[in-house]
Amino acid sequence: MIWSANNLNQIQGERFVDIHCHCLSDIDDGPASMPESIELCKALAADGIGTVIATPHQLGRFDNSNSSEQIRDAVNQLNEELKVNEIDLEILPGGDVRIDERICQLINEDKVMTAADGKRYLMLELVSEVLINIEPLLSETNRAGLSVIISHPERYRIVSAKPEIIEKWLERGVSLQITAGSLLGEFGSTAKEASELFLAEGWISFIATDAHDVYLRRPCMRAAYELIAEKAGVQTAKELCIENPQRVIRGEDLAEITENRIEATRQNAGQHQENSTIAAAGRRARDI
Repeated sequence: MIWSANNLNQIQGERFVDIHCHCLSDIDDGPASMPESIELCKALAADGIGTVIATPHQLGRFDNSNSSEQIRDAVNQLNEELKVNEIDLEILPGGDVRIDERICQLINEDKVMTAADGKRYLMLELVSEVLINIEPLLSETNRAGLSVIISHPERYRIVSAKPEIIEKWLERGVSLQITAGSLLGEFGSTAKEASELFLAEGWISFIATDAHDVYLRRPCMRAAYELIAEKAGVQTAKELCIENPQRVIRGEDLAEITENRIEATRQNAGQHQENSTIAAAGRRARDI
């Protein structure tokens, strides 16, 4: 049996692209072994995903480990194992890079990875405990021709509590990647509410699994896609789960966050709330 998303009931047969996933074995806090990595890849394919950017942690507590060469080698090895196990999934190299003033220098020295190894997009992980001013780093990345993607901002309480910070980042060309599980409430109510706010404001550019295993941090892209399609429309769901991720792989500009898209999202959200209210009223009437 070939583990594939091709036969799943995907809208227009398109497969998701996951730009943030910890699927490489024995390299960070993802799978501890190749068999565990294979199980995660089966789950990714079953979730409708066709391409994954492997993003092991770099810098921070993984400083001086997980080199670019090591990541590329691990990706090649995993792709070979996927072929042997007939899992219809492609893995590309990348990194989940902890904020560090040396990032641009380390990219130039090929010690830190860019998304899909394309030298265009950088997946940037912040710290949870304190709010660090990223403006100096953004100035440096802009000069280097790098576009910054902030990973899971909804899960940083200090950031989600100050949405005006997000607006400043967006004005600087930063894009936001939200974790699929956050929209589904798997990271708590605060992350869920923040991700819903970011979606309603039209601030999100990507949905990614940030999957680590098949248990506590499993992939749930399909469920997030369906929720976004219901709340914000099918086109927005495709843009966040398929089209913008494809643009990252190709090194292209992302779809612009336009006023039309924001208005369409708000209209869909309003209709979703109205339908939910009507359904709830119907249930109460049946219970009387």
